[in-house]
Amino acid sequence: MANKRDYYEVLGVSKNATKDEIKSAYRKLAKKYHPDNKETGDEEKFKEVQEAYDILYDDQKRQAYDQFGFSAFEQAGGNPGGNPFEGGFGFDINDIFSSIFGGNRRSSSRSGPQRGNDVLTRIKVNFMDTITGKDVKMPYTYDEVCSVCHGSGAKTPQDVENCSQCGGTGRIRMQRRSLFGVVESEEACPRCNGRGKTIKNACPNCHGSGYERKKVDLDIHIPAGISNGQQIRVSGKGERGVNGGSNGDLYIEIVVKPHDYFKRQGNDIHINIPIDFVDAVLGMTIKIPTVYGEAELKIPEGTQPNTVLLMKGKGVKDLRGGKQGDQYVHLDIKTPTNLTKEQKDILLQFQAKYKEKQESGFRKFLNKFKK
Repeated sequence: MANKRDYYEVLGVSKNATKDEIKSAYRKLAKKYHPDNKETGDEEKFKEVQEAYDILYDDQKRQAYDQFGFSAFEQAGGNPGGNPFEGGFGFDINDIFSSIFGGNRRSSSRSGPQRGNDVLTRIKVNFMDTITGKDVKMPYTYDEVCSVCHGSGAKTPQDVENCSQCGGTGRIRMQRRSLFGVVESEEACPRCNGRGKTIKNACPNCHGSGYERKKVDLDIHIPAGISNGQQIRVSGKGERGVNGGSNGDLYIEIVVKPHDYFKRQGNDIHINIPIDFVDAVLGMTIKIPTVYGEAELKIPEGTQPNTVLLMKGKGVKDLRGGKQGDQYVHLDIKTPTNLTKEQKDILLQFQAKYKEKQESGFRKFLNKFKK
């Protein structure tokens, strides 16, 4: 494992990081390196981040990693997804934990219900749908508690029996020889996997698993004001739990398709508007597109190229009810080409009269170099 990077280094967190900090770091990196990300996707780094998260977010695996490093996962070809307290040392780590803590560390996590992992996915939405909000349907497949046995895995309630090996406790006493002599420990029953119950006749619908695979169209509400990269949480649609534990949650990351004209920065909107040079010179009032429809904007007389005009309160309504953004109109003043003779004569007359009253801007500029 010499080529492996430290898991804390992979996620960019300290060794004292909380579970929330670990989860936050994981989500950012998973988004960055996900193979679907055309800009920064990297399958190998994505797998590395996923492996680091699987270890550090699990309290039991993290404790093993902190104490023994990668050696805790050397069994079965170094698979970090395996039990971190089995093999790889030439003796049974379970026995050490039994002698120190008075019980088997491995069995305690297997016997009780465990919540499933959260799942991250993405959905592409149109720019305007994030402005006004929209309800969309998203095809999705997940594991749901069996509708026939309600998660028991049994054909009938009478088919659930107390385990004959542990007597329904889910625990058995074991003795093992170790470097410290004979050590007695309490472990999860291998027959019932710590549940204390066995199934005589399995449910015909889920075949004893307690879950059934579902393909559904999730109704997802895209709230008005949501921006690119923000996430929507759908409770209970993540990975299924273990030993009757609840499903994790589904997090849907919003990927916004670019708009042809509107550009969003925070809650502000930017748009480029072409206007004729005559309109810029004389000034006018025109109707400008905004994300909520058209609105009037006054173009002052003598407006110069690259002028940016503010339309107060015409930006995006804040997702959490805060201040509404503004719209910034970038004026692109167009100079006409292919003038007719009549148009040229009119402009020449204007030029002559303009020079009688004041110097041209170009002449003023040249005079500064003669001083």
